[in-house]
Amino acid sequence: MVVGAFPIAKLLYLGVRQLSKPVANRIKAGARSSEFFKNYICLPPAQAYHWIEMKTKMRIMGFRGSAIKPLNEDAAAELGAELLGEAIIFLIGGGCLVLEYSRQAANSRRKEEELTLTINSLQTQLGELALTTETLDAQLREVNRLLLSLPPAPSGKN
Repeated sequence: MVVGAFPIAKLLYLGVRQLSKPVANRIKAGARSSEFFKNYICLPPAQAYHWIEMKTKMRIMGFRGSAIKPLNEDAAAELGAELLGEAIIFLIGGGCLVLEYSRQAANSRRKEEELTLTINSLQTQLGELALTTETLDAQLREVNRLLLSLPPAPSGKN
């Protein structure tokens, strides 16, 4: 069986991404119940998101300079928990992408190194063959020179 035929790493990454959703939901539930998370982690990003969203909508509709009321605490906590959950899922998915990219890059580097080693080996063999050819050519020239320097053979006719 070919190793690359069944990409086990991709299956594991998919599993991690699927498990990230329940983990994110549990963190969201914890963020809703904890006052620290609610006040310092959930509320500021939720209010900022609400402000940016409303400002954008107002500009699209043509209203400029109108004041935007902040969300109430419960709605902001809910929105902040949702943003936190989505950020966790996004970070886990992004982490999986980075790991897959680095794995593919490592495979590519390994293949390039193997190819470079093969090319270097072939170049070494080619050099050795060229040297052997030159040696045999020199020996052939020497044999031809010796044959030409021999005296002619006596003829059998008298």
